[in-house]
Amino acid sequence: MKLDQNKDIKRLVIYFFYDNDGVVDRYIPYMLEDVVKNCSELVVVCNGKLTEVGRDIFNHYADKLIVRENKGFDVWAYKTALDRYGWDKLVEYDEIIMMNHTIMGPLYPFSEMFNEMNGRDLDFWGITKYHRHPDNPFNIVYGYIPEHIQSHFIAVRQSMVKSEEFQKYWNDRPEIRGYEDAVGKHEAIFTKFFGDLGYSWDVYADSSYMEGFLSYPLIDAPVKLIKEKKCPIFKRKSFFQEYNSYLSSSSGDQASKLLNFLKDNSSYDVDMIWENILRTCHIEDIKNCLNLNYILPKYYTQAKSVKKRIALVIHSYFEDLIDDCYEYALSMPEYSDIYVTVSTERQKNLVERRFEKKHFNSVKVVMIENRGRDIGALLVGVAKYLKDYEYVCFTHDKKVRQLDWGIKGYAFSERCFQNVLGSKEYVNNILELFERETRLGVLCPPPPNHADFYCTASNIWGPNYENAKRLAEALHLNVPLSENKNPVTPIGGVFWFRYAALKDLLEYDWKYTDFPPEPSGFDGTILHAVERIFPFVAQNAGYYTAWVMTDEFMRTEWNNLSYMLFTLTAELVEAFGPDAHYGMLQTIKNYQNSRNIKMIGIYTRFKYAAKRRMPQKLWNVLRKIYRKILRKQ
Repeated sequence: MKLDQNKDIKRLVIYFFYDNDGVVDRYIPYMLEDVVKNCSELVVVCNGKLTEVGRDIFNHYADKLIVRENKGFDVWAYKTALDRYGWDKLVEYDEIIMMNHTIMGPLYPFSEMFNEMNGRDLDFWGITKYHRHPDNPFNIVYGYIPEHIQSHFIAVRQSMVKSEEFQKYWNDRPEIRGYEDAVGKHEAIFTKFFGDLGYSWDVYADSSYMEGFLSYPLIDAPVKLIKEKKCPIFKRKSFFQEYNSYLSSSSGDQASKLLNFLKDNSSYDVDMIWENILRTCHIEDIKNCLNLNYILPKYYTQAKSVKKRIALVIHSYFEDLIDDCYEYALSMPEYSDIYVTVSTERQKNLVERRFEKKHFNSVKVVMIENRGRDIGALLVGVAKYLKDYEYVCFTHDKKVRQLDWGIKGYAFSERCFQNVLGSKEYVNNILELFERETRLGVLCPPPPNHADFYCTASNIWGPNYENAKRLAEALHLNVPLSENKNPVTPIGGVFWFRYAALKDLLEYDWKYTDFPPEPSGFDGTILHAVERIFPFVAQNAGYYTAWVMTDEFMRTEWNNLSYMLFTLTAELVEAFGPDAHYGMLQTIKNYQNSRNIKMIGIYTRFKYAAKRRMPQKLWNVLRKIYRKILRKQ
């Protein structure tokens, strides 16, 4: 069935919306502004809550607004609208479109797409499709994932709406209990079900030439679809999905390439993307999907001097590290103001003698109580001085006393200082980065991974999640926190920040008595909770946190990470067989959830005891026997 473009096409759009807080971000009305130009009627179905502002936005565009219980995902939202209209009314429309909030755009006017698709002889169509895949993770009746139109946009023409099969399909829809049901009982089967009945279908952004190359073009090759097929939409999910989903098929650069492409080659305001994902998504997922890591030259800069008010804050505690702090401070621009916090008169005199005002715009030594360490120094000692600054670098001298060798702590300290104050050129590059990336709120070195810090990155929360959660409530933060996702935070307490990003934390009514007296614990205190809350405060203010490194440091870091990965993987492959990273993780988790973990634990303890006491040949034989047993389990 073709649509006659010489007459008014009667087109109904059913738009499904869900947001955990009921907030309608700007990308929604931007989309609907174009949608209403191409339809005769728009009905919005909202699952769950909806703010008054959101209600006003939808009422501005929609002919009908249905707010219903948050049950049944998009499937039952569409069904609710269809039931509300009734089949006698629905068959009057030339075309009915079911679309939802999981897509963003348009990048090209929808009129171009509709004009093209109107002339095709079809019963139903969509914008993009998912290719056939042999796996069956959604318990699909066909035993595999068939090729199908993605349910974020499906248009059905009158020829099919009138059919008994289509009406029965919706009248008999089984209950949708979760995401797996929404895919397995609707999205993945809809196209094949009606295609097998003889109804013709197609998609606007045809990705058939990618079949056998990838299964999910809109996620795995969005830029290609946009450039080559003028795909008018992209998936919101691109910027926050589990990173393993990217690594299962590629090198993980799709989202960052998409964002850069949109920023440089389209009129789409990417700030609408930031606005939504920073409000709704976990910062770890955002950081991973968008590769929020900046490698900046240490000895080279083309950036112009940033003439903003800039401050460096140093918390000085150890007398023997004053010279080190001073040398790093020299990396700051000469127009910077320097604040040094100390807790004794002797320390104050030593700092004043070492820091020369002539190298900076001003130097102020601030006397503080010896309580709260670097966190108390920042939040109580100097916060009141920082309100007029655009960018602030916060540092403190470091000795990690709980470690058995000083060099381990010294390496951690060098990691922190080198990556925030590596050189004058490097600092200039950092400031230029803040100016260029207006949503950047906090820049910090990546967490340490050497020596005793090896396991730090796997559990940055440590024993601090509950304290951080209570602190988030006290600060009225409304962003996702999860005990199962790491905060992207400045472990070590040395970082750059935009004042606006941490304003709510800095202007909170902190007192020294909020922090434990000395000697304070090594972990699990309010100090460590604050250290982990920084990225969430920034996110709540609409800014993201990223890692930053000098190019010189990154040479070593890349070598370390590669060495750790390769040597660890070699052992895992021997034990469990070859697999992709995500598959290997799942295998290990399966063993951890079974009795085999006992074998692994016994083997590990045996390994350290036995390897030192038996000939290498015998050890190799026993290890091979163990791994054969594992594979058979």
